[in-house]
Amino acid sequence: GLIIMDEEHEASYKQESLPRYHARDVAVERARLSGGVVLLGSATPSVETYYAAEKKKIALLTMSERIGDRELPKVELVDMREEWKTQKALFSQRLIEEIGDKLSRKQQTILFLNRRGYAQFVLCRDCGYVARCPNCEVSLAFHAAWNALKCHHCDYGRRAPTKCPGCGSERIKGFGIGTERVEQEVLRIYPHAKVERMDRDTTTHKGAHAELLGKFRRGEADILIGTQMVAKGLDFPNVTLVGVISADTSINMPDFRAAERTFQLLTQVSGRAGRGEHPGSVVVQTFSPDHYSVQAAMHQDYNSFYKQEIVFRRELRYPPFRQFANLVCRNESLSAAKENMDILAAELAVNLPAEVELIGPAPAPISRINGKFRMHIVLRAENDVPLSDLVSSALKRIPSQHLAGMSVDIDPASMS
Repeated sequence: GLIIMDEEHEASYKQESLPRYHARDVAVERARLSGGVVLLGSATPSVETYYAAEKKKIALLTMSERIGDRELPKVELVDMREEWKTQKALFSQRLIEEIGDKLSRKQQTILFLNRRGYAQFVLCRDCGYVARCPNCEVSLAFHAAWNALKCHHCDYGRRAPTKCPGCGSERIKGFGIGTERVEQEVLRIYPHAKVERMDRDTTTHKGAHAELLGKFRRGEADILIGTQMVAKGLDFPNVTLVGVISADTSINMPDFRAAERTFQLLTQVSGRAGRGEHPGSVVVQTFSPDHYSVQAAMHQDYNSFYKQEIVFRRELRYPPFRQFANLVCRNESLSAAKENMDILAAELAVNLPAEVELIGPAPAPISRINGKFRMHIVLRAENDVPLSDLVSSALKRIPSQHLAGMSVDIDPASMS
């Protein structure tokens, strides 16, 4: 009679491969069929869920106090624009002081950066060459541990060059930061600290997650560095400091949910501090200290974030005020992918209601992955339009040879 869905805002509840569905929708339907109740839990609810509660489509229950009546951690913003005027360092002076203080007190620290590897890409400073994946339309990330360049989409890899393949210059270096670089910098500043790193690269073998977290829980590590793996669900009483290396990593993503995800990640990772007898503190480094999602996360204030975000969603006709469908065609031939999507667009346009907007065909944000070109069409519609039926009807009228590599995602979690 009861389905409990914790961290209901999590994007991982959306199945990205066939069959595409959202676990939240399935839970609601299962409860409806059985006459049961669904309890959606989150400290940072999705905008769609909170909007439904605001409109009294679902009941809203709030917990205004932390468990054990503990204080929320004190969050401090560091404006890296000012910091970089004196020194272009990875860590601000404030964060360095705080980490040193926790080490002296035998307390633990979590450092968060939602990007793995050492550098985001490598660039020749003489000719501008950037190492790119031959299979995907993305740059290759540099991983110092393997001295290799790696694609984070298809796992293609090769050794990192010592000279530029374009001009032969030795002035080729990594730009951007990842968790490997953070680990190196921590060990440089605090050579005697015991450090563990938790990301996709360090958790490939079975049991790696439990092994790393077990070491940290037993106090065998002073500092845990990680991606979003460390942002939620961890309860370590001796963690009194969380450092966010860059709050800007997710703000500027080309996605209408970028601000929401930034707020959620910052709020969730901040909640890892001060879960024991000692109060917690959080240092957030950012080049966008005035952004409303960062400000709201600083004050752990979901309502202020929501009030600003819902205005933007309404003005720009994004969910929860509209629904989307993302139709993608993948093909080894760019011309074939274009042709297939042109045919689909023409069929959709035949009976397209006035309440539905057809955007495209156009290259997907990542236009090639794993050797296949990607074209897409986005449909934006009023919430009462049966979008699935409209798409299904159009697909049935298209010859099967033009459906190869076609996928349909209703209410996509991401447009990429």
